[in-house]
Amino acid sequence: MALPKGKAAFKKKDGILAITDDQASITWTPLPGTGQPTVSLSIANITNLQQTPDTSPKVMLKIFERPSNQGADPTTYLFHFNSPDNARPEANAVKDVLSRLMADLRATDPAVPKPAADMAPVTNGTPTPVVNAKSAAAARLFDDNHLVMDIELQASLLKLNAELHQTYRDALANKPDSIGRAQFNRQFWSTRTNLLRAHAIESNQQRGAYNVLPTMKTKATQDAETGQESFQLAIDKTQVLQIFSQHPVVKRAYNENVPKPLNETEFWSRFFLSRLCKQLKGERVADTDRRDPIFDKYDASEDHTSYAARIGAQHVPHIIDVEGNEENQGGVKSGNRKDVEMRPRKNVPIIQVLNATSERLLSNVAPTDGDPEAAQGTDDATWRELTLRDLGGAAEENRVILNIKEQSRFFLDQTTAASAPNEVYKKQNPTEVLQGVTTDLETLRLDKGGGVNLHAGIGIVDGSDEEEDTRKKQHVGSRTARKAAEKQILEGLAQSRAELYGHSSEETTPLGVPKELAEKAKLTNGTTTEFLKHFWDAFLSGDPDRAQELGYHAESLRRSLDRIKAIGDEAEQTRQVRIEEQRAVNVAHYKATGTKLHLKDIGGGREAILTLLRPSVIALEKAERLYKAALQAEGLTLSTEND
Repeated sequence: MALPKGKAAFKKKDGILAITDDQASITWTPLPGTGQPTVSLSIANITNLQQTPDTSPKVMLKIFERPSNQGADPTTYLFHFNSPDNARPEANAVKDVLSRLMADLRATDPAVPKPAADMAPVTNGTPTPVVNAKSAAAARLFDDNHLVMDIELQASLLKLNAELHQTYRDALANKPDSIGRAQFNRQFWSTRTNLLRAHAIESNQQRGAYNVLPTMKTKATQDAETGQESFQLAIDKTQVLQIFSQHPVVKRAYNENVPKPLNETEFWSRFFLSRLCKQLKGERVADTDRRDPIFDKYDASEDHTSYAARIGAQHVPHIIDVEGNEENQGGVKSGNRKDVEMRPRKNVPIIQVLNATSERLLSNVAPTDGDPEAAQGTDDATWRELTLRDLGGAAEENRVILNIKEQSRFFLDQTTAASAPNEVYKKQNPTEVLQGVTTDLETLRLDKGGGVNLHAGIGIVDGSDEEEDTRKKQHVGSRTARKAAEKQILEGLAQSRAELYGHSSEETTPLGVPKELAEKAKLTNGTTTEFLKHFWDAFLSGDPDRAQELGYHAESLRRSLDRIKAIGDEAEQTRQVRIEEQRAVNVAHYKATGTKLHLKDIGGGREAILTLLRPSVIALEKAERLYKAALQAEGLTLSTEND
């Protein structure tokens, strides 16, 4: 097969872009294309490809080459395909071959982590890996470099995640001018490869096979004028193909009756109302069900007989074989009687239908584990997992019985400590003690003063009009003390609830900060965290070549701290405006009524912003402190020319 090539211009010079015969390089040679190539790129060093969309009038292909120095921007080569007739086909052919060669190189690169390969049956005691068509695509999902350089995947993720998109835009707007766009993208996405990988896996997922017939429902409608009942059913091409795949008898009926004597619409409308459809679903067929001369001649048992024979040829553990369990348990002749829908009948082959349908759905699914019978030590856990432990007998207890003599010696210390007050009570005569208590109570009863008021003794006067803000010393149990205790308990409960679930007002206006400033503080916190990630990545790398880059990140951290202070100043100005408005309202109320109002506590302000962003401020100060210490250790000083 001839390798593709095309007529393309590079730096406004026409030439020929072609792939070498050994499929190791791509070259560009000026016209007429017979001389030495001016540009030669090794396919192993190509990191990414970009091509203009099909709707664009210009056909261009941009190739990214891996830089020789780590951390530098990749070198780009832009080729403009200018063939008058076949520009687009030539560009597509070159890009497709390059993409395939790059995928093959990444799949065989030992430095790229790959998922575990599928293993073929054991041959001569050694398992051999099975090469499938999706191995290259799966390998790209585990290649961090490929994910970081995949612009389309990143754009798709930003389109779905609005919060991440806002963080990206804010970080891009506040990045130092000395950091290029490509370097910023690489640093931004290098800390989010997990999000890119999850999005790539989610995008490549497809819905698996499922039992189609039970999901198809007909909708009955009745004509208002004639009163005639009609049925409506929505079915698409994908569902038709799945029905044919899962039920060969339906496919045979379709081939024999469409387009004559039935058209496609009549076939499906009559099929879903036929007895054959109910039998394939595993439902009970009643004598009152409408008969259909076309579909009644097909036997639904043909649909699962072939699968039953195929299942019987394989080993199926009884734990997942419904019919096998029925045979082992003796059916309905022993034990509790099953539900009416689960009892095996001649006209309701529910068990056979379930087994056959499950086997059809799983026949095209790649197994994730090996054959349990072929397990040799490594898959013993599979057998332990399939073991029905609840059917086994109770395990014998293997406990060591401790025979302890004179157990009171273990509690000697506790008894000695607790016996000191008991010695006093032992010396007292119970009769004398009871007689003394009785005499005291009798004295209180005969007292002309009415005895002793215990409530008044501890300061409880229910009929008093004592104010809550009294300055008298509070007695234990007084009204003021009780209300203060109640208030303290309720405040504690409210605080605990706020810590667990949060206040409804705190969601949009935390600590009294207005909603607009709260959103601005949230975005600032996100960008600050992003810059901190880049700073620590460079600071802890220990690479002296990244010293200049580290200075740029330190400058970004200083700017982040300035932005936090600016938001605090703005919040303080807003708070002062609200305080002045509240004072004006109080003055107007005093002039109108003659009563003073207390100034309400207005939250927000600089302190609230610093409280919300205190963890970020502490992290920024620590990073700057360690950076200064590192510079001093090297005998350098922190530059402040940009301050």
